[in-house]
Formats: sequence, C-alpha cells, structure tokens
Amino acid sequence: MGRTAFDIVIFDLDGTLVDSAADLTGALNHTLTQMGRQPLTQERVRRMVGHGARTLLRRGLAATGDVDDALVDTAMPIFLDYYGHHIADHSVPYPGVEQALTALAAAGMKLAICTNKPEALARQLIAALGWETRFAAIVGGDTLATRKPDPAPVREAVARAGGGRAVFVGDSISDTDAARAAGLPCIALTFGFADRPPEELGASALIDHFDALLPALERLG
Repeated sequence: MGRTAFDIVIFDLDGTLVDSAADLTGALNHTLTQMGRQPLTQERVRRMVGHGARTLLRRGLAATGDVDDALVDTAMPIFLDYYGHHIADHSVPYPGVEQALTALAAAGMKLAICTNKPEALARQLIAALGWETRFAAIVGGDTLATRKPDPAPVREAVARAGGGRAVFVGDSISDTDAARAAGLPCIALTFGFADRPPEELGASALIDHFDALLPALERLG
C-alpha cells in the first residue's frame, strides 16, 4: 500500500471486523427462552447490536414483551454466561479482514479496538480468533465509565495505542458519532449491523469490502 498520514487505525469489533450475529443471536434467544419469551430471527437481532450487551438484551426483551430494569438485571447473567461459552461457535472475520490487518501492520500502523462489548468478552473473542498479538489497545464498553457514542473510549484507545493521528473504522451510528466527537475521521462499512442506511451514518468515507480499506485510508490521509 502507499503511505498514509495515520499512525493508528481503530476498529469496532462486532459487525466491523467480525460477523458475530449468529453467536449473539444464539445467546439472546437462549436468554429469551429462559425468560419465557419467543426467539428472534438473526436479521432482527443484527439491527439491535452496537450499543453493548445490556442494550441488546433490553431490545430483545422489549421486542418480545414488557421490559424493565429489574428484568434486564435478571436476564444479564444468563446472557453473559451462555455467550461466554459460545462466543466463537460461528463468529468469523469478514472477507478481507485478515489481509487488511496484516497490510496495515506491515505499513507501520498500530491497530486498536474500541467496542461496546464488555472488555473481557472482547478479549475472549479476539483470542478465539487468534488475534492476541494484533492490537496495541483494546477498549471495551465497560473499560471506562462511558461507552460509544461518547468520545472518551475512542480517545482512550488512541492513548493506549501510543498516540498519534488516528482514524476509526466502524459500522454503526455509535461508531461514527463517537469518532466525530473525538475529532477523528471515520470509515463506515456498507455491511455490518447498522440500524440505518450507510449513507445516513455521516462517515468520512464508505467501503463495501475490506479490500477497499487501504485505498480509502490513502485518500483520507
């Protein structure tokens, strides 16, 4: 690849680097069943992901009946326990991800993760995919007191990766809003778990495949 002006590339995790919809759906539906609710389709669950496990669970419960904080509190341990045991049964990197990560690292850029997934689960998924050494920083939804779309986790990822000029790559409005609030350009994917058309995310650039990531970075840089 050609040279870019970026020192750090920060990625969202679910729906950006990894298609984890099947495992998230499995965990949510297990929880719903345990709570006496009906399961949801994977396509419906895809549109609920992106704001952390608690929000996913709340949305799933709301889609199948009444919901309040006490019910979410009761359901959370069921969800987290099941998901932790099935975190990578079906989750796989999107096409081109491995090659893109390797190329970015070879070009001297540091890689980081900023996700609303709890940090322990994010690290567990990353380890299951064999990515333990790929990322200079991993910031989860519970690493700080706030999570995306607040810019603080994005700034923390930049700091933990060593500082410098950074760019964010994500798939949802929480990603683009957080990047913009942190003063970073953002590349959004036209696939993933977005709950709205990609054109409405307000990204600096859109890409249809990870093959297009490196050229997009060169243009933005």
